[in-house]
Formats: sequence, C-alpha cells, structure tokens
Amino acid sequence: MRTRLVFWGTNEKNEKILLGLSLNDEANTIDVTMFPGESVSEEFAEQFRQEWRQGKEILLPDPHTTLSRPLSISDSILPEGFKVDREDILKRAQTEWHFVVLSGKLYRAYHSELEDLQEQVAGLTGFDSGVWEELKTFWSKVQEQAREKNLFRDHANHIRDNTNALFEDLKKLRKQVDAEFQTASQQHLANFKEQLDGLQKKVNDGLSLNPVFKELKEIQNKFKDTKFTGSHRKQIWRQLDGLFKEVKEKKFGPESNEKQNADSRLQKRYDGLLSAIGRMEKSVGRDQQEVTYQKAKVQDADGSLESQLRGAKIGMIEERVRSKQEKLDDMIQTKAKLEKQLAKNERRRQEKKERQDIAKAKKDIEAKIASDIKSAEQEREKSGVAEAIRAVQSAAEPLVFELEDTMEDVVDTIKAVASVIEDKFGSFVAQISQEEE
Repeated sequence: MRTRLVFWGTNEKNEKILLGLSLNDEANTIDVTMFPGESVSEEFAEQFRQEWRQGKEILLPDPHTTLSRPLSISDSILPEGFKVDREDILKRAQTEWHFVVLSGKLYRAYHSELEDLQEQVAGLTGFDSGVWEELKTFWSKVQEQAREKNLFRDHANHIRDNTNALFEDLKKLRKQVDAEFQTASQQHLANFKEQLDGLQKKVNDGLSLNPVFKELKEIQNKFKDTKFTGSHRKQIWRQLDGLFKEVKEKKFGPESNEKQNADSRLQKRYDGLLSAIGRMEKSVGRDQQEVTYQKAKVQDADGSLESQLRGAKIGMIEERVRSKQEKLDDMIQTKAKLEKQLAKNERRRQEKKERQDIAKAKKDIEAKIASDIKSAEQEREKSGVAEAIRAVQSAAEPLVFELEDTMEDVVDTIKAVASVIEDKFGSFVAQISQEEE
C-alpha cells in the first residue's frame, strides 16, 4: 500500500499545480507539497511521479510549498479550494491511510510490548515458565492480528523474527533446567522404588497389612508433592497403584479395588471439572471486565482513530469470550452428566446398603426364630419327662396300696401260725418233762 501519491490539480485560484501527498502515520498527518504548474518541467514531473512516489528521496526544486494536514476519514485532506484530477484515487487513499495509521499504532504497541519481553528475557538467570507463557500469549495475539491482516507483512515479520529469537533464548535456559530436573527426577525415582520394593517384600512375606497400608498412604502423599519427569511419574504411579490394589484385595476382598477405583476416578474427574469451570468462569469474567473497560475508554476517546483501535480490540476480546463461553458451556454439560452418574452411583450404594441391612435383619430374625424353637423344644422335653413321672406315680399308687394290704395279711397269718406253734411246742415240752420225772 503506497503512502505517497502525486496528482495534477488546481489551487483556490484555479491555477494548475503539481501536488505530492505523503502520509506521516505516526503523527496521523498528511504532508502536502505543492509546485506551481508553470515552474514544473516535464522531466521533473516524471521523476516526481516515479521515484518520489515510490519512497525515494529527490531534490525538490523551488519554488514549492509544504504544509501539514490532519488525516480525517470524512473531511478533505487538501487545503480548502484545492482540487485534484483524480478525486476517486484521493478518496480511496484517504480511507486506506486511515487503516495504515491504525495498523501502525497496533504495530508500535506490539513492538513496545516486545521490547519489555526482551528486557525480561535478558535479565533471566534461569528458565522462567511465567515469561514463557507470557511470550506465548503475546505471539498468539500477533498471529491473530496478522491472520486478519490488521498488521502489514513486514511489521508482522519483524515481530515474528524477534519473538522467535526470544523463544530460542528461553529454550536454551529450559534445556539447562531440564537437565537438572532430569537428574533430580532420577534420584526421586530410585528412592521411591526402593521404598515400594521394600513394602512389596513385606506383602509377599505375609506380614501385617495395616502397617503396610499406612506406609503406602504416606508414600502416596510424598509422591503427590514430588516433581518427576512424565515417564518417571508413570513408573512410580503404576507400582504404587498396583501395590495399593494388591493390599486392598488381600485386606478387603477382590471386589474392593474395581468398585472403589471406578468411583474414585469419577469423583476425581468431577472435582477436576469443577476446578476447571471455576478457572474458566474467572477468565471469562476478566475478559468481560476488559470489554467494559475498553467500551468506557471508547466513549472517552478524543479521536475516531483511538475509538476505532479500541473497537478493534473490543472485537478481539469479545471473540475470545465467545470461544471461552462455548468451552464453558460444554464443561457445564459434562458436569451435569457427571452429577447424574454420581447420583446414580449413590443410589446404587444406598440400595446395596438397604439390601445388606435387610439381609442382616432377615438373618437376625431367622436366628431368633431358631433360638426360640430350640428353647421351646427344650421346654417341651422337660415338660414331657415330668408328665411321664406323674403318669408313672399315678399308675403305681393302687399297686402300692394293694401291696401294703397283702403284706399286712401275710404278717397277720405268720403271727397266727407262730402263736399256734408256740402253744403246741409249749405243751410238748411240758409233757416231756413230766415223763422224765
């Protein structure tokens, strides 16, 4: 896009003149150079049209006049009463130069931000992830404006080259940090493996599981706070998780791991999603505050150029808000699905607990019934023996009475016989005594 134009025209006195218009984008002005028509040679007019218009500096002959005019999107950039032979080209240039001024301001703003980043990187003694993220954010903004062609190619290329140089400087610093981090991570890996191998041996030897489980929890807490490389973290996590599952299975049964892990993963996913939603809502809120701020600045702006530049910035932020809001809406939908699944799992747990409570109550009732039946049987057995004794006693009473009567008769008979014998024996003894005398 040319920033210099040459026209033949007339002044306020209708005199023929040669005009050269040059955009001064930083000052937002137009430098107008005028030559009287009668003093301009054909050779100079051609040189002025070809070389000066293309940006080359040439010696300007006298007489000529140069004045500065403000760039306006609506008012003429020519002095009052001046006309040119190609008004259509002048109008188009006036519109394009307005864009050039805005683009130049945007470039200078980015260039100033780039210089600040260069100072930050130059002052670093080690890799700084915050500066890295700041540089990435900056380059994303530049890329977006370049894609929309709000920056001229040479401006965008200049910023890109300097940004790439900063990225390279930060990568060199990160390599140093990565080497140190790799060494530290390797040491952490060895320490954790040694502890976990020791616990695995205790499990294999059949030692008490409660102390092992407690030590595993302590190792897990340390693991969360320890920095590893990605591969080292995976190694330790696989061994730690596997040992946890083995201990839980031995301690609580084979079904404990699968169900607890599934519920735990779902809960962790839900908790992580809530955290992400919170961060995204804060980010959208900050962008919306920025939009409100920029709109207020547009109202307070002194000129249309500043208003349009801020309008362009508002458009960028609103587009960013729209994109973030779409992601936020998706996250909220996912949250609703997870909440539904969590509620379903909770219902299943409650139903399972109710079934277990019912089964336990049923067993208790059955045990009580069995105990009552046994007690009743024992009571019946005792009652049956007593009845039998009473029946035997009842049946024996007549026999006892009859036996008693019989025994009394026998005794009386024996007594009578004895009396008779005694009488006869006495008579016999007396008779013998008499004969001996």
